[in-house]
Amino acid sequence: MIHLGRICEVVRYPVKSMAGIATDSAFLGWHGLDGDRRFAFRCSGDASGFPWLSASRLPELLLYHPFGLDESTGEPLPTHIRTPDGSQVEIGRAELRAEIAERFGGGVELMKLKHGIFDEAAVSLISLATIAGIGREAGLDLDRRRFRANIVVETERAELFREDEWVGRTLVFGDSDLRPAVSVTQRDERCMMINLDPDTAAQDGRVMKAVVRLNENTAGVYATVVRSGTIRVGDRVSVFSDQLV
Repeated sequence: MIHLGRICEVVRYPVKSMAGIATDSAFLGWHGLDGDRRFAFRCSGDASGFPWLSASRLPELLLYHPFGLDESTGEPLPTHIRTPDGSQVEIGRAELRAEIAERFGGGVELMKLKHGIFDEAAVSLISLATIAGIGREAGLDLDRRRFRANIVVETERAELFREDEWVGRTLVFGDSDLRPAVSVTQRDERCMMINLDPDTAAQDGRVMKAVVRLNENTAGVYATVVRSGTIRVGDRVSVFSDQLV
């Protein structure tokens, strides 16, 4: 087993394209982190294969912050949303839907899904070194929240895009005999959402341009879960020695 680094951040995004919630630990199940992207706003009348409202269509979604805990479900699902003006609204209330519809300029409806709504795969990972390297290329001090990863890794070797070497390999977390594991399936091709400041929703095209120049518009990786279990900040991230060149 080769030690690659440690988990430095675990984040779930209860509502697709809204702000994430960092946590010290989370259960990693077959469909990703418990509670991740379980809510999403659907664009009314959208017959496409992907009708979900995202920050690429409404950047201000990033400024909505889910919080609270619905203890009745046994899952880490939020009860309220803090809106950009500081108001606190129950997640299912009609006024929240109406506000977002007005900002979007079209009808929306809030959906609660049994499993999360993901663009590619259930788990996303990125390293601190990759974020820092992109920031240097762009001339910006980048907030890691721009990349909306579930797992942020501080790698032993601070190499840019080290994650690309993990594709096709199995990563394991922690030191227990039955430690959780994921199979890394592909690089994460980026969209304009990484241009959005998570605190203001202001756009800066230098970020995506840097990723295009440096790594064919990919940053971080996607993975699927092959062994469930709880992951924690500080957990070792390792790969089987016969899988790493």
